[in-house]
Amino acid sequence: MDYSSELKNKIQQARSFGNRPWPELPYSNFKTLIEQRCNDDRIWLIYRDLNNRRTELSYRAFCDLVIRLAHFMINKGLRDGDSIATVSHNHWHTVVQYFAAWLIGVVVVPINVGEDDERISYILDNAGVKLTFIRDEYEDQMQSIIHSRASLSQIETCICSDSLDPFLITGNLEDLPTRVEGESDALIVYTSGTTGNPKGVLLSQNNLMEDARSISEWHRLNDLSTMMCVLPIHHVNGTVVTLVTPFYAGCSVVLNQKFSVAQFFSVINEENVNIVSVVPTLLQFLSYGFKDKDIPQCPTLTHIICGAGPLTVGVARHFEGTFNIPIIHGYGLSETTCYSCYLPLDLPADEHNRWMRDYGYPSIGIPLPVNDMQIHDSSGNPLNEDEKGEIVIRGPNVMKEYYANELANKNAFTYGWFRSGDEGFFKYDGEGRPYFFITGRLKELIIRGGINLSPLEIDEVISKAPGVETGITVGFENDWYGEEVGAYVKMKEDQPPDAQAILDYCRSKLPFSKSPKVVVFGDQIPVTSTGKYQRLKVSSEFNKWKGTQFKK
Repeated sequence: MDYSSELKNKIQQARSFGNRPWPELPYSNFKTLIEQRCNDDRIWLIYRDLNNRRTELSYRAFCDLVIRLAHFMINKGLRDGDSIATVSHNHWHTVVQYFAAWLIGVVVVPINVGEDDERISYILDNAGVKLTFIRDEYEDQMQSIIHSRASLSQIETCICSDSLDPFLITGNLEDLPTRVEGESDALIVYTSGTTGNPKGVLLSQNNLMEDARSISEWHRLNDLSTMMCVLPIHHVNGTVVTLVTPFYAGCSVVLNQKFSVAQFFSVINEENVNIVSVVPTLLQFLSYGFKDKDIPQCPTLTHIICGAGPLTVGVARHFEGTFNIPIIHGYGLSETTCYSCYLPLDLPADEHNRWMRDYGYPSIGIPLPVNDMQIHDSSGNPLNEDEKGEIVIRGPNVMKEYYANELANKNAFTYGWFRSGDEGFFKYDGEGRPYFFITGRLKELIIRGGINLSPLEIDEVISKAPGVETGITVGFENDWYGEEVGAYVKMKEDQPPDAQAILDYCRSKLPFSKSPKVVVFGDQIPVTSTGKYQRLKVSSEFNKWKGTQFKK
């Protein structure tokens, strides 16, 4: 999309450090990285499915599959800049598809199979997807989506079952295109906005490798390290932290099809895992899952990475106290590739506890070397220690743009920094390092279990429920999912309040994750002078459900 020179300059400012130099990456693109790994016989990827069946791949074996699948894509007419979609749960086949695409400069568009059909349809259309790799259990749903919209009818579908063999072509790495550059598009991940359709976060190959470099150095990864992935790899956390980062660092990763409380610690011990990346929801599930059980000992596990959702002091204290495993809390967004800051690993226990417990919110740590962070006021001016404002970020890990979305880009890059939409503050330590904290969000997204939900989408359904005059979606603090979805409702004059009828109606129209779990009734819906809903004004009405785990 052809943006104005002013907007291009602001985006470029946000993707750099101004005049501060930054060392070049050791790899110019994914092809040079794969070249470095393709003759390595060490273990790279261990996949464990829901039945605990184990598949093990060396770097050499994995890269051979990647190269052969890349030749298949070329044979299908795909060229650098084209887009493919992956429709899958966590599976090692999907990892091969990611790296094969990046090898030849093809863009990956991961599809969250939990999304509704209309959003999936929009994503496929907006990203200009030409080919989809679909695991066979999702074939009927995807074929229905693709054939229901004329603009998607040209998408070719590849159905993946137990083998990659149908999609492999013999060929050499040297025979593949060489046009791929570090700034070649690599990934478009779609994130919910507060209005309308989801926004496509466009990340380059450099974005992925820059964040991987900082993450691997921060967590001291080496060729003997083993990470574990329990998060969905359609999300940047699963992809960047526990796929790209260990591949970049030359270490191993254990990929689980799905998170399991029962298997979590046993897999760590069986595979000698050193680091796992989770979201706060999983910490809560683990703490309660072992409430009346013997606490497992995991001698190889050094720490747990946690981010991608609101972590409370109580959840953090409970987990660390129960398992004696330090949480290295951090923060980032899809728009900054993934992580932008972490707590330091080498803090003494008392200092670690102070930053995690003493300021009302667990600190998200100090900025990674790959980016600068500040707190700005609404006019883009930097604020001082303890002053609340918007968290802003700039550096080589900032996205290329919101894909083909000029308005979103104007709003995000107004002052030459990426504006996170999150409110926070910072405090200096004795060494003059700024420790950042999040206090809330300036935008109205609800982050439930690390997944962004748009309240306006849910508003539409609540307001059509039986007897409702007006209803708004309210995200409220919840120990299990970080935030849960509530409905604040004003009924029509002649209609008695019926919370269950409203909940049942919403559940019939929305997936469980997006459906309100609680209804609170009120006489007025709070609005600003310009008519905008003030959701935060009624969020305290839902405090009594903070500790409730809502189930289907």
